[in-house]
Amino acid sequence: MNKKVIDLLNEARSRELLAISQYMIEHYELEDKGFGKLGDEIKATAIVEMKHAEALGERILFLGGTPTTKPEGEAKKGLSIEEMLDINIKLEESAIKMYNDSAKACAEAGDMISKQLFESLLKDEEGHLDDFDTKKDRVKSMGDTYLVTLLD
Repeated sequence: MNKKVIDLLNEARSRELLAISQYMIEHYELEDKGFGKLGDEIKATAIVEMKHAEALGERILFLGGTPTTKPEGEAKKGLSIEEMLDINIKLEESAIKMYNDSAKACAEAGDMISKQLFESLLKDEEGHLDDFDTKKDRVKSMGDTYLVTLLD
């Protein structure tokens, strides 16, 4: 059992749990405000993050550790769409940096399976970041015209 690798995996799991909470709160709030299309897209992202948390938990168990159940922080509520996108972008940027660093640390520790896990998560996180960046750019450039397209 490599404690350093387990700690990295648990740190990533904690971050995924925060993203899940944040994205699901956004999904519910957007649905409630009539922005069902955007809410459904964010819910789909949350489901991918749930799969990430599960994969990290399984790896932690395999290595003899205990998967954390505590999110890294508290999800924020009552945000505007632009504020939601800003938070989501920060979450994804942070995850990308962390997963790159963690993949390198796992390689240095000789744990190539955990390294590969972090690398596979990176691909999804980069896609999420691109999606949130695109939506943010559209909100900035088109404003309400774009937001209308996100209504139910």
